[in-house]
Amino acid sequence: MKTNISFKTKIYSTKTSGKTLLNRFLLLIVLCLSAQATLHAQEVFYTKPSWFFGVAGATNYSFYRGSTHQLNSNITPPVTFHNGEGAGLYLAPLVEFHKPDTRLGFMFQAGYDSRKGSFDQKMTSCNCPADLSTDLSYITIEPSIRFAPFKSNFYLYGGPRLAFNVDKAFKYSLGTNPAYPDQEETADVRGDFDAINKTIISMQIGAGFDIPLSSQYHKTQFVLSPFINFQPYFGQHPRSTETWSVTALRVGMALKFGRGSAVETPVAAITPSKVQFSVNAPKNIPGERSVREVFPLRNYVFFDLNSNKIPSRYKLLKKEDVKDFDEDQIGVTASVNPSGRSRRQMTVYYNVINILGNRMVKNPGSNITLVGSSEKGTEDGTAMAESIKTYLVSVFQINAARITTKGQLKPTIPSEQPGATKELVLLREGDRRVSIESNSPELLMEFQVGPDASLKPLELVTVQEAPIDSYITIDAAGAGNAYSSWSLETTDPDGKVKAFGPYTQEKVSIPGKSIMGTRAEGDYKVKMIGKTKNGTIEEKVTTTHMVLWTPAKTDEGLRYSIIFEFNKSKAIAMYEKYLTDVVTPKIPKNAVVIIHGHTDIIGEESYNLNLSLDRANEVKSIIQNALSNSGRKDVKFEVHGFGEDESMSAFENKLPEERFYNRTVIIDIIPAAK
Repeated sequence: MKTNISFKTKIYSTKTSGKTLLNRFLLLIVLCLSAQATLHAQEVFYTKPSWFFGVAGATNYSFYRGSTHQLNSNITPPVTFHNGEGAGLYLAPLVEFHKPDTRLGFMFQAGYDSRKGSFDQKMTSCNCPADLSTDLSYITIEPSIRFAPFKSNFYLYGGPRLAFNVDKAFKYSLGTNPAYPDQEETADVRGDFDAINKTIISMQIGAGFDIPLSSQYHKTQFVLSPFINFQPYFGQHPRSTETWSVTALRVGMALKFGRGSAVETPVAAITPSKVQFSVNAPKNIPGERSVREVFPLRNYVFFDLNSNKIPSRYKLLKKEDVKDFDEDQIGVTASVNPSGRSRRQMTVYYNVINILGNRMVKNPGSNITLVGSSEKGTEDGTAMAESIKTYLVSVFQINAARITTKGQLKPTIPSEQPGATKELVLLREGDRRVSIESNSPELLMEFQVGPDASLKPLELVTVQEAPIDSYITIDAAGAGNAYSSWSLETTDPDGKVKAFGPYTQEKVSIPGKSIMGTRAEGDYKVKMIGKTKNGTIEEKVTTTHMVLWTPAKTDEGLRYSIIFEFNKSKAIAMYEKYLTDVVTPKIPKNAVVIIHGHTDIIGEESYNLNLSLDRANEVKSIIQNALSNSGRKDVKFEVHGFGEDESMSAFENKLPEERFYNRTVIIDIIPAAK
């Protein structure tokens, strides 16, 4: 049977396709970047713009909910459509205002906003598939408040959305019953929805991140901003009849440009400060360094808030697997595919309970005390300790009499200090733990006794990519007094410029790969841009030859780590003997000892930077004194403090155990070149 449906048709003009508009937008970005490349020769310093103009392009992912039945007065399908989705183009010019290094600003966008898509297919009473799609689109006006919570390039924004309908076309298709293959197909029905709201008032919120494409040596400065925007269904009902609503997720990119103002005092007129600027680029003779790494084993097991069960991230064995457990093989397994030092070493640490059980089995005279610290009180702390004891007794078959448990409110060395008001969640996560205490030397690190003694470390052998002694070191002696901050620009042999900073410390190390990319070697111009405390700008320029570190031959280094307690810069006394009697004798003649200190992310960034340097210098002082007492002066030292810099830190900072391990000084012992 042939179904006849009468309808009124409307002729539509050909529209520019979304793909064509997107191609034009991408072409605009290329043209702007090409124009920007011609500005590199300019050397005047400009302020950051406050006003930006540009264009935003994105994809709208629309989600239809509610019901749609009568399409217009002439067409009413035999089924009701409910859900659907689709992707359409968003393209809009924009204006943006925000003063540099402030939180509040204003954004305005107005442009084409497509909400095209298709409803889910429905089956009619004749078992025929029915489909409905739409090219619904608007001209939208979106003013927003811009908020940068950290006064950084990350920002949030939100405001109203005022949309004017410009297209309400639909296509309705009714298929044939598959049981009757010879049935004549019904032609697609095209038309306009009726009862379409000409104006829609709703809301939108979003987030974005500004990526500068220009330095402040260009009057016209370009910024690329990826963004995401969410428009809930509130107010987004396309029609004044039925219940069809639209929720949209917009993902895209904005290209913005603004013009800065030249600084009042020309660079050439500034009286140079007494800053000594130099760049040390190692020769970087190709070499692959395997590192014999002594990894300290923290005697803590951290528990999740509101739980006294061993967290699932810790590796737990079954009773039948104990006979095959070998702590010496953990490091080997962990270093087969080292995707990062944090993950590799955390694999070792998360076996800490198994390592403890294995050592107690091998040393039947050893005993331990498990001390649970809980903010909920001693009973909960004891329950945490008992969960570890139960595991050791049931899985490793250790006599329960060898394990004592107790609970307390705070650990012996707590992270949360009396009167603390900031970052309390992170501090309390670190204090919710079970400490493993023992006086049995078979379980403990050399020369260590008492409740705070770490467990005996493990030794890992891994391949080190681009070791720290291959980094480019920039020395700006005196910058701490002369500048409020300073930054770097490097120019490669092809004239490509990269920016680094800003910095406040006087010595900075940057991986060669960050500067050079894949270039093997070349002569680089390195410019230091210092901002003096009265707001003027000072430049210092030098040229240096850089060689990218690449693996070829093999030598072996040693790495030791010292763990510090929260907010402490003095090594605990038991580490001093370890550094003197274990680490120092391992330093070969004419070696280079690189000492770098780190902190977790708790606390102010500037304070942590100084704290990490104090820790590194404390370790250097102990080793240097030990060498001097044995009559040695052949060792060269390099000391770095990286603070909480997560690009250089040994571990991540998501979990309390990672933050505890980041309170560290790492000692790299590099043998003299043969």
